[in-house]
Amino acid sequence: MKALADTTPAQFVEDFFSSLTESTVRGDDPESVMELHYTADIVQVSDGIRLDHERILAHLRPVSRNVTGWRFDVQEAVADGCRIAARFTVHARTRKGGDTATEVHLFAEFTDDGRMRRSHQLTRILPTEAPAPA
Repeated sequence: MKALADTTPAQFVEDFFSSLTESTVRGDDPESVMELHYTADIVQVSDGIRLDHERILAHLRPVSRNVTGWRFDVQEAVADGCRIAARFTVHARTRKGGDTATEVHLFAEFTDDGRMRRSHQLTRILPTEAPAPA
């Protein structure tokens, strides 16, 4: 991972989540994906649900099977040292569910080498446009 100090906060957020998703969907070894993107003591609270290393690892498996396309649009991001606050939208295409859009408000701490140590996220599903008739 690229260090936060080497890029803008918005680009760091986009690169982090793009790398995480790409390596997961590609089918890389889940433990290797975790080691590259998260510290061993990661704590992520998402919509009030506490996820540790094992729970995040368990989340990666369905992502690898279901996601076929993705894009991260970072609307804003600010950094203070290794901490980031960001607001972004995750656009994803899934095998069964079609297109989704999720707004994410992220407060996170990263290591000097770009791995996530802890985060708090609030998310909400956004309406997606109906596909054009064929």
